[in-house]
Amino acid sequence: MKNTFSILLLFFALISNAQDKKEAVKTQIVEASCGQCQFGLKAKGCDLAVRIDGKAYFVDGSSINEHGDAHATDGFCEAIRKAAVVGKVKNNRFVATSFTLLPEGNKEQK
Repeated sequence: MKNTFSILLLFFALISNAQDKKEAVKTQIVEASCGQCQFGLKAKGCDLAVRIDGKAYFVDGSSINEHGDAHATDGFCEAIRKAAVVGKVKNNRFVATSFTLLPEGNKEQK
C-alpha cells in the first residue's frame, strides 16, 4: 500500500511539473498615436502606432479607426494619447492582444 501511494504521489508530482507554464499577462501603459503624423514612421496613410521606451512601432491587432476620428482635435493624428496594452513586439511591430485607450486627461498635444 505504501509503495502504491508513493508511486501515485511521484506520478502526480511529475505530471504537475510537466505542464506548460503560462506567461503572466503584463499590461503596459504606452503612448499611442498616428505613426506617420505624430511618431514620424515612414509609410503611406495613417496607421496606429505605440511608443514603448522611446521607440515607435506600428500596431497589429487594433486599428486607428477603432478609436474614433483620427483627424478630430483629440484624434490620433492630432494628439498623443495614453493606452493600456497587452502584447509584444514581433518583427518590429507591436502585436496587441488588448488595446484600451485611457481617458483624455492623459494626452499630449502636438
